[in-house]
Amino acid sequence: MNQQQLSSFIWSVADLLRGDYKQSEYGKVILPFTVLRRLDCVLEPTKDAVLKEKEKREAANINPEPFLKKKSQQLFYNTSPLDIKKLMGDQDHIRENLFSYIESFSDSVRDIFECFEFHTQVERLAKADLLYMVTEKFANVDLHPDVVSNAQMGLVFEELIRKFAELSNETAGEHFTPREVIRLMVNLLFIEDDDALTKPGIVRSLYDPTAGTGGMLSIAEEHLSGQNPDARLVMYGQELNAESYAICKADMLIKGQDISKIIHGNTLSEDGLPGEHFDYMLSNPPFGVEWKKIQKEIKREHQQDGFNGRFGPGLPRVSDGSLLFLMHLISKMRPAKDGGSRFGIVLNGSPLFTGSAGSGESEIRRYVLENDLLEAIIGLPTDMFYNTGISTYIWIVTNRKPKHRKGKVQLIDASCMWQKMRKSLGSKRKELSSEHIDEITRLFGNAKKVTKGGTPISRIFKTTDFGYQTITVERPERDEDGNIVKETKGKRKGQPKIDTKLRDTEDVPLNEDVDEYFQREVLPHVPDAWIDHDKTKIGYEIPFNRHFYVFKPPRTLDEIDAELKGVTDNIVAMIGELSQ
Repeated sequence: MNQQQLSSFIWSVADLLRGDYKQSEYGKVILPFTVLRRLDCVLEPTKDAVLKEKEKREAANINPEPFLKKKSQQLFYNTSPLDIKKLMGDQDHIRENLFSYIESFSDSVRDIFECFEFHTQVERLAKADLLYMVTEKFANVDLHPDVVSNAQMGLVFEELIRKFAELSNETAGEHFTPREVIRLMVNLLFIEDDDALTKPGIVRSLYDPTAGTGGMLSIAEEHLSGQNPDARLVMYGQELNAESYAICKADMLIKGQDISKIIHGNTLSEDGLPGEHFDYMLSNPPFGVEWKKIQKEIKREHQQDGFNGRFGPGLPRVSDGSLLFLMHLISKMRPAKDGGSRFGIVLNGSPLFTGSAGSGESEIRRYVLENDLLEAIIGLPTDMFYNTGISTYIWIVTNRKPKHRKGKVQLIDASCMWQKMRKSLGSKRKELSSEHIDEITRLFGNAKKVTKGGTPISRIFKTTDFGYQTITVERPERDEDGNIVKETKGKRKGQPKIDTKLRDTEDVPLNEDVDEYFQREVLPHVPDAWIDHDKTKIGYEIPFNRHFYVFKPPRTLDEIDAELKGVTDNIVAMIGELSQ
């Protein structure tokens, strides 16, 4: 059964629900039943051995749990003699038996179904006389990993979530990231460590603070396993959405990961993994989402903990919390003396330039650049994500830059590297091919300036190139005769009185001497001006698009005249035909 057939089969359950459930509610039934059947199939081969082991250990008055995990050959088990197929044998007691079966799972699995609020749906299905028919549907599909691989199952979950999100007008992009974007991010994350990652028995940690259904964690694991089957990636994550968390946890469970490291909750207001640091991190936080609901907790941490907390550099405006996730990830970096970290985060354009010198956003950029943490930014094509068509950027951040990258930042414009999708999915109309992913990875790996056909593709800058000083230019107040008015008291007594209406600011590149700039650019136009050095602020912005702009000279007047003449002649000819 291929992925499309499997998705179609599971989607056919919706036909049973139609009428008793709104379309937007289908996922509340189909997602947990899909997870349940998957877990049921995984445990089927060891079911009898687990039941015998339970009986044996309980007879000896020994806690059976560790022995049951061993017998199940998984990190979870079920102690009920029932399974989904056996539930079909007692139609009259399907509700009670299904509850009993769920309760017989180990704690970690019961938590998954609590997040799905599965008991509520079972009751509702039972009242509508649909429970037996829905359960029977799932009993007739084989979801064992030998039949449906983990990767295939992940794609099925993504497709189902996307469909349910569309039906309920939710943003599917909040739940998962396109697979090819994750593959690119994983490539960028690991490319500079290829040698180290091929060593036998290597163990590395990976963290996603916005884990969704676990796609980033899964693809990173697949990549590393493909590179080095002996390598082990220990995965950590946190996810706010209960259904996405439940799917992620189930997926990790089946893959043999320690799911105690997958946390449910709001990463920004309540860090579920305090004090932990990681080798690698990946994240696609929601774009432009306000953080007003958790403003009190964030401000308290910023003010009380400062740089000992996560938000020391500053706070962005409350309408967009993207940079809060960036700072959270920086706080999770393993110290450089212990091997350091590298992470990739997807952000929209706003964090590149929003906020003037001294603002929260500028101060966060300043912290990142002055500490030489930013390795590269890759501009992606528009229409790459399911819930938005806007431009997006991958930031690669590390505290262990190789020598040739120190003090530098690479910008890569990959906005033209895409192919059209055969069928649009929400706002997603474009995708990266394998060739595009390879080319972007190569550009990043080479870390050099590249131009194609006169158009820059990759550029290298010093970190200081993005800094500037905002100077305040003051001018004197003048009386009716044009004479300068002097201050009569205070610290500035006898000095020219400032005319605040004429106050202006100038942005001076960080690498340039302020006084030389002032002499050259300001004084020739306003000879009576001066700089108030006390008001000077340092700011940072990354005007990504400006650095890849290529000037195209306008057409000559002769060309434009010729085109206009051609159009005019056509109009005259058409009018002539009408009058005949």
